[in-house]
Amino acid sequence: MIDWHSHVLPQMDDGSQSAEESRVLLRMLSAQGVDVVIATPHYYAEEEGLCDFLMRRERSFRILRDRISQETPRILLGAEVRYYSGISAMENIRALCIEGTSLLLLEMPFARWTEYTVREVLKFSHHQGITVVLAHMERYLSLQDKSVWKRLADSGVFMQMNAGCFLRLSTKKRALRLLKNGRVQFIGSDCHDRISRPPRIGSACEVISKRLGERFLCQMNEYGKSFLK
Repeated sequence: MIDWHSHVLPQMDDGSQSAEESRVLLRMLSAQGVDVVIATPHYYAEEEGLCDFLMRRERSFRILRDRISQETPRILLGAEVRYYSGISAMENIRALCIEGTSLLLLEMPFARWTEYTVREVLKFSHHQGITVVLAHMERYLSLQDKSVWKRLADSGVFMQMNAGCFLRLSTKKRALRLLKNGRVQFIGSDCHDRISRPPRIGSACEVISKRLGERFLCQMNEYGKSFLK
């Protein structure tokens, strides 16, 4: 199983604050059946240069790597990149893609998107050869017209949904429908710590397996793995 969105790297953002906490999170994910974790620390271009972020991420990863065993999930580096006006023209943005892929996890504004914003997301595939994955798409779902989601899907934009959506009564039914209909491709824990925002992807997969079938869950995981080296 792949966790497509996590904040397990120590002291990178508001996620894990120590290598020990990261080790605990990784053990929790492993116990939930996760064998690949995409580490996606927040990247805010207006606050930090790309080179500085990449060096800081590499240091954090090395610290963690030296303290984990081979039994923990495989970690692939990425980023949760916050959208800003003009982002589609950002130089070297491919360095923020998930390791070994052209997938970029993009955090969108928590507001109704303008036509300019939508068009800029669509520019990625045409000008940068990048496939956009919208992070925790459920947070923007009710803010956009249905036509916006259709345009994005028709243009090859992928959607990532957080595990918690499959566990809450208020969102479970819709989350399962979107997953079944192929409108959501990836699931992430979006875990930050072991108390307030722990990984719950295992529980989400249990719900998916129960409602949509074990075969569906296996096919979803195999599809995800086809993007990774």
